[in-house]
Amino acid sequence: MALTSFERDLLAAIEEGLPLVARPYEAIGDVLGCSESAVIEGLRGLLDRGVVRRLGLVVRHHELGYRANAMTVWDVPDRAVRDAAAVLTGLPFVTLCYRRPRRPPHWPYNLFCMIHGKDRAVVEAQADQATRTAGLSGCARAVLFSRRRFKQRGARHAALRLLEGASRIEGMEWTRPIAAS
Repeated sequence: MALTSFERDLLAAIEEGLPLVARPYEAIGDVLGCSESAVIEGLRGLLDRGVVRRLGLVVRHHELGYRANAMTVWDVPDRAVRDAAAVLTGLPFVTLCYRRPRRPPHWPYNLFCMIHGKDRAVVEAQADQATRTAGLSGCARAVLFSRRRFKQRGARHAALRLLEGASRIEGMEWTRPIAAS
């Protein structure tokens, strides 16, 4: 999928996140030498073509006072995953929710959600509430608390990397080749 020079510049401008100003698209336009509406239309076009799948937000929970977080996982019957996930995503303390394949015999879980709270007791109570509310009381569950924090950042733009001739290797992070001088 061919990208215009403007689209490449736009992707590079948003890859590290939007500026924290009242009008972030206007600020990006100022850097790129175009209007706010051109930035918005450019992003809309990239979204419509599937070059960008979504724009999202990375919240640094720890800095907001949320000191405990846990990935809560359940072994949910396949036919019930969609309904349970719909309930879980409606809970205010659930920040991520997704389905993943089981890896028997060591990993029986297929539904994951991230819960953040001010302390462990709050997160445990929220995991219990999520289990009851989503009708998962009869499902095997584990609450996996984080032991350390990793750098939080949004996804990087894979399409540019593929267009630049890099190999796509599942599970490997791409690094930009160094040009010979």
